[in-house]
Amino acid sequence: MTTTPGEHRYEVKNRTERFVGRVFTVVTDEIVMPDGRVAPRDYVRHIGAVGVVALDDAGRVVLIRQYRHAVGRTLWELPAGLVDVAGEALPAAALRELGEEADLTAGQVDLLIDLHPSPGASTELIRVFLARQLAEVPAEQRHERRDEEADLEVVRVDLDQAVTMALAGEITNAACVAGVLAAARARDADWAPLRPADAPLPG
Repeated sequence: MTTTPGEHRYEVKNRTERFVGRVFTVVTDEIVMPDGRVAPRDYVRHIGAVGVVALDDAGRVVLIRQYRHAVGRTLWELPAGLVDVAGEALPAAALRELGEEADLTAGQVDLLIDLHPSPGASTELIRVFLARQLAEVPAEQRHERRDEEADLEVVRVDLDQAVTMALAGEITNAACVAGVLAAARARDADWAPLRPADAPLPG
């Protein structure tokens, strides 16, 4: 763990894996607090994810509506998915998800934001990219969607309208809220805040 001079180092005295799955592992760490006490902390160790704010030439963002069983309802989201292909670079993973979920490719990809959606309970880091110069994937090359993805809906929404939806509570998915707000801010700054797609991960 990285610390700055004078900062307490939260030493892990013991670690217990409670559950090991394909996407995440549930862990209990016993860590040393600043006053010397040892306290347990439960969290999810997650493999990570990518998301894509895909903007077309008309300034519309590509959103999907997908059922999420944990919350028991359909949410507005970005094309997104797990970092679960060995050796795959994150920009390539984002383009793969854009193709699989929205039948689109992109001629330009930049890094928009990085976020920890639930740092009090999970190690998950989502890297969100901005994709432009969109084109349709030919029909014969499109991904066959299954399970919840078979029912997803793909919609293009004006970026400013998507911001309004986020502020109104219509969009609650963390990556989607952060992505559309960041994209609108970057657009208003003439894209100056964008980073290269292969920029180092935080931390």
